Amino acid sequence: MVHDPKLIILDEPLTGLDAGSARQVKDVLLQRVSSGVTVIMTTHILEVAERMAERIGVIANGRLIAEGTLDELRRKAGHQEQNLEDIFLSLVADADDEASAA
Repeated sequence: MVHDPKLIILDEPLTGLDAGSARQVKDVLLQRVSSGVTVIMTTHILEVAERMAERIGVIANGRLIAEGTLDELRRKAGHQEQNLEDIFLSLVADADDEASAA
């Protein structure tokens, strides 16, 4: 990040960090985004994705099965008031059902 990149790609950047360090990383990333940088981040911590991401992609069995804002994913899953974990589980179950039927 020293060279002020316009695109940052991170794989599980919060894994193994204590709460204070994780907060610092999130703050830096949010500052970068507010300055126009694109950040692509993978995470299994759905609460982090729910709080930080403008757009979310859901991958199951190596395939992108859904993508959009949290509200768009809620509509796709048919859950208007659910958190990302509930939406994720619903979308993955639907994808598994479609794969089984094929």
